[in-house]
Amino acid sequence: MGVAEIIPGVSGGTLAFITGIYKELIDSIKSVNLDSLKLLFKFQFKNFWYQINGNFLSTLLMGMIVSILILSRFIAFLLDNHHFKIWGFFFGLIICSAFIIFKSISKLTPVSYLLLSLGLGLSGYISLVAPSSTPNTNIFIFLSGAIAISAMILPGISGSFILVFLSKYEFILNSLNSFEVNVLTIFLAGCVTGLVTFSRLLSYLFKNYYDNVVSTLVGFLFGSLIKIWPFYEIIEFNQNNEPLYTNPVLPNTFETLETIYFITFAIVGILSIWFIEKKFIGIGKEY
Repeated sequence: MGVAEIIPGVSGGTLAFITGIYKELIDSIKSVNLDSLKLLFKFQFKNFWYQINGNFLSTLLMGMIVSILILSRFIAFLLDNHHFKIWGFFFGLIICSAFIIFKSISKLTPVSYLLLSLGLGLSGYISLVAPSSTPNTNIFIFLSGAIAISAMILPGISGSFILVFLSKYEFILNSLNSFEVNVLTIFLAGCVTGLVTFSRLLSYLFKNYYDNVVSTLVGFLFGSLIKIWPFYEIIEFNQNNEPLYTNPVLPNTFETLETIYFITFAIVGILSIWFIEKKFIGIGKEY
């Protein structure tokens, strides 16, 4: 799951279901509530640990942390040295995930298409008009962690994809590699908050309005592909001489090799998700 969560387009929730721990994961997260916290505040540590399924959560968390720490430097290296290849791979992962999730809708209705269009329009609009770099303020880092970690319980949506959408993926990745304690502490605090709050709402919506939620998510995924598109022109720089606003463009004749890399690795990404879905599991109402 740690490997999945650091790669945009690969869902940690899907991997949890494949390995048979999804239900236990969701139930364990939900067990962190007022009742269990009362035990903690009463210093009944043994009872608290038992109620939240502490052995399971701590083992899973340690495994995720180890894999993230190992893979983060490799991903950062690829982003710096193989820009078009890695974003092509991510592009393929996300577009294939969107199609697979779309197939899980039990009954397509006019409402399904309407919600898909709304998700597509909203995410596409945000991707086009939102700054390519977002504030590195404490509150935005906190919110990024809260929103990203909540995506873990949704099939096909990875936390790192949300960070890409929020223009915080490379920032958090670099902070992890350089071990910037302040940034990581705020981000992790947001993650914890997201798990015990947003995850409950998302879980409720997913169980009771599956088709509507999935339709919206599919539109959101397709519209957000603009964020993954590596061919763009810079419209405005920020004070640090980083791209602030960009506009997606078609590759020109001087970028033939980059275009080939992008298409090739996008196909690799598509085939990777297709293989995982066919080999292990079909995404559906089991969630």
